[in-house]
Amino acid sequence: MQHRIAADRLGPGGERMAAAVQACVHCGFCLAACPTYAVLGQEMDSPRGRIYLMKGILEGELSADGAAAQHLDRCLGCFACVTACPSGVRYDELVTLFRQHVEPRRNDRSPGRRALRRGLMAILAHPGRFRAAARAGSLARRVRRLVPQGARELLDLLPDRLPPADHLDGVFPAEGRRRARVALLAGCVGQVLSPSINRACIRVLNKSGVEVVVPRGQGCCGALAMHVGLGDEARRLARRNLAVFLRDSFDAVLTTAAGCGSAMKEYPLLFAGLGDEGRARELSAKVRDVSEFLDQLGIPAPGPLPRRLRVAYHDACHLAHAQGIRLAPRRLLSQIPNVELVEIPDGDTCCGSAGTYNLEHPGVARTLQERKVEAILSTGAEVVAAGNIGCLVQMRAGLARRASPVSVLHTMELLDLAYRAPSIGWP
Repeated sequence: MQHRIAADRLGPGGERMAAAVQACVHCGFCLAACPTYAVLGQEMDSPRGRIYLMKGILEGELSADGAAAQHLDRCLGCFACVTACPSGVRYDELVTLFRQHVEPRRNDRSPGRRALRRGLMAILAHPGRFRAAARAGSLARRVRRLVPQGARELLDLLPDRLPPADHLDGVFPAEGRRRARVALLAGCVGQVLSPSINRACIRVLNKSGVEVVVPRGQGCCGALAMHVGLGDEARRLARRNLAVFLRDSFDAVLTTAAGCGSAMKEYPLLFAGLGDEGRARELSAKVRDVSEFLDQLGIPAPGPLPRRLRVAYHDACHLAHAQGIRLAPRRLLSQIPNVELVEIPDGDTCCGSAGTYNLEHPGVARTLQERKVEAILSTGAEVVAAGNIGCLVQMRAGLARRASPVSVLHTMELLDLAYRAPSIGWP
């Protein structure tokens, strides 16, 4: 796609954005892969259409506000188009850099929308604040009819009762011979809604001969801010983690959330030309999803479950498309005796969570959630496994709405249960 983008005037990301636009050959392979195009059926709600819009805005022919902005805002950032593209268009880099470029210039958001974004960023990235807000939200569900419509989507994602707080830091020694020493990103939302994920992850790593350090002082990875174009906020959060995770020597820095791992692997893009790029590359090179790390390291053989269990695996977008990790979690789960691993139809299609997307665009998100639930139920699975907290929350809420007994677990939780099944009597 020929362009007239003055890349040198767009700042450090200008050349990358122009290159991504130039690489698009209008083939349309991305349309079939795009969830918003599947739901809305409009060209401008497809990656190809959005590239046209971004090109026009970057060339100065279109305004960053108004109708074009609405189409661009509706992009989930799932990056299924990157997987589908035969021309290697880096839509992931383009949309991330573009949102950072235009967000400070946007004037079309309503006061309510701006307040929602500020509130979400101020709460979700801080586990203490989020826990207080989630506790209040769980209580508010009892009088749901009195809650404004815009807030009901958030309430629907919360559990009836929050699990107890689990303040996680320190060193967790390996069992037997130490094979590796890693740091673990504790995460934000996961600490509040599913702290059992980190505990299960640590137990599985320890059993595999891995010493786990949960460094004190770490914080949000910045993924939520990156996703909506708040580059300065994302860099502020990322610098904190650069300082924490680079002050000691680790074989890897592990994440249990696909969105967090993807964001930390993108730190060099976040800091390109803005300082700290070298340190960002150093940390990014060490970041691994826990399934990726354990698949490469190897795990001790899990014991058999007491009975046969059908498990459907869901590909989180930022694991399958952003990081290219598909086989690792499947190989780990396949090692559990008595587990029948089945595929979900269109399993790598977004569930509609996408960071804060399900709160800002509830209509599209609800449609994708319902389609995902239908696909899960069609498998006859008793458990769904996934590697991202946002997906877990989204699928749990959708299944609960259908009064489905299907359990939703993180890959590490299922592995951990397999190791401990004889002592805890599960399932």
